[in-house]
Amino acid sequence: VQLQASGGGLVQAGGSLRVSCVASGRTFSTYDMGWFRQAPGKEREFVAVINWSGGTTYYADIVKGRFTISRDDDKYTVHLQMNSLKSEDTAVYYCAAVRPRSYYGVSAYQRPETYDYWGQGTLVTVSS
Repeated sequence: VQLQASGGGLVQAGGSLRVSCVASGRTFSTYDMGWFRQAPGKEREFVAVINWSGGTTYYADIVKGRFTISRDDDKYTVHLQMNSLKSEDTAVYYCAAVRPRSYYGVSAYQRPETYDYWGQGTLVTVSS
């Protein structure tokens, strides 16, 4: 699976932005999809994940209530809608894909090493 992220840019604090990730191949609907981000000098951190059916989502506490992850399997795309952006949301945002495993718990999805495929990242800059 190849992933291509897009939609990053410069936005003022309090504003909104939607980043998207398009996957190659018709197997997209069989993958759980996650978003991570990495700020300069920091480790990559979990943002959100949506399961293969779209029926289950999970968010990092720091974005809960502000960000929404969704997927459109017809377009092989996963979106991350970001509202009420803060300067601390500035980072490169990465999408990632993983085959679901019955034994994966929430903590597994928060670890980058769980994921099988990664996109190239898209930069989101929030000005204060």
